[in-house]
Amino acid sequence: QVQLRESGGGSVQPGGSLRLSCAVSGHLVSTYSMGWFRQAPGKEREGVATVDGDGNPSYADFAKGRFTISRDNAKNALYLQMNSLKPEDTAMYYCAAGPFYADYVAPTDFHLWGQGTVVTVSS
Repeated sequence: QVQLRESGGGSVQPGGSLRLSCAVSGHLVSTYSMGWFRQAPGKEREGVATVDGDGNPSYADFAKGRFTISRDNAKNALYLQMNSLKPEDTAMYYCAAGPFYADYVAPTDFHLWGQGTVVTVSS
């Protein structure tokens, strides 16, 4: 049984940092495209960043320069380092797995999802 479990969310002031983690069991992260997505209250789920099966990252425009996605094949885990956080980054953040070359622009391509972790950015 494949499981994705996010952690690392919390409350932080604007300009602060958080590091999200996604522990994966039941399949190898290196055989899938892995991504981070988020959903704010009243808004649709949107892609944040993905790393494909070859290890190539891609980022939504709002994440470029502030967020870094990384994958640790030895630990079978996915991470999202978030710096310079803004109030508009407040959302539930989800880890997901999809086909080898899936990309953040197509969340529906991702077929395995975690339960999410809440990130709140507020002064």
